[in-house]
Amino acid sequence: MFKKIILALFISSVTLANAQEAETSILSFSNPLEYDGTEFYLIQSKQRSKTLFQEQYIPKDENLQDFTQLLDFSFFNKEIEMELAVRQKVESVQQREKKDKFAKVNVTESPDGKEFVVDYFISESPETGEPYMEYNIYRFKGMENGGQKSFLIMSYAKRIYGDLKSAAKALAKQRDHLMATMIEYKVPEIKVAASAPGK
Repeated sequence: MFKKIILALFISSVTLANAQEAETSILSFSNPLEYDGTEFYLIQSKQRSKTLFQEQYIPKDENLQDFTQLLDFSFFNKEIEMELAVRQKVESVQQREKKDKFAKVNVTESPDGKEFVVDYFISESPETGEPYMEYNIYRFKGMENGGQKSFLIMSYAKRIYGDLKSAAKALAKQRDHLMATMIEYKVPEIKVAASAPGK
């Protein structure tokens, strides 16, 4: 079931829409959101299933086809087995390592064991457009509100286009800062809107 959800999240990211201020947040977040000194604008806000609510944010005037940075919040209004979710994400990157020489994945657990962070590098050489290196950080967080257990996957992606070796080196130098930013980021309070748009 979770693999199908991850696949749905990947497919949903293929769109040419531009970031905008008019989009309404299904999770009741402010728009734009500030992250690491950059304003991110809501690009998609949809209820994917009875239990999954997803939002994506990118810098203004960018689009999801050739973004440089992307924030994603995938909120499940039910309990998810965290270690299973983490393992499946790691395995998906490990499978990619067989054909992508730049692919590499790491896992970090919080001291209290309540959160995991999976970060990884991948490369793409599309038939049209520039090749790029992409660095991703996935933060897995179990939540509880009034006795109701829920689960959040917050992710951040950064791309550098052009020569893959140079891009890989540049992203590797930024890794420590980007990891710290994700780990220290205070997730906004989540309140799912009564009437979910995009269902």
